[in-house]
Amino acid sequence: VLVGLDEIKVCTGYRLDGELIDYLPASQGAQARVEPIYETLEGWKGTTAGARSWKDLPAQAVKYVRYIEEWIGAPVALLSTSPERDDTILVTDPFHD
Repeated sequence: VLVGLDEIKVCTGYRLDGELIDYLPASQGAQARVEPIYETLEGWKGTTAGARSWKDLPAQAVKYVRYIEEWIGAPVALLSTSPERDDTILVTDPFHD
């Protein structure tokens, strides 16, 4: 889905009535007033279709996944690289201690 983008914008928070918040407000009225805050990451041109290991991914794709892991504070377990069922990378086994 992200292949071919020059840059990828990741929403890292919101500004609501001048206040910084780290969640999307529940009310429709507040949602209409929020301004998203983005961090921009470099995109990649190389395809991920058929990638089944880290070494098959473009470097910027790996950096993107690592950024997301760091930002959310949790490891990525599975990474789908195309619509094909077999194009999946087991990054971290969620059932292994």
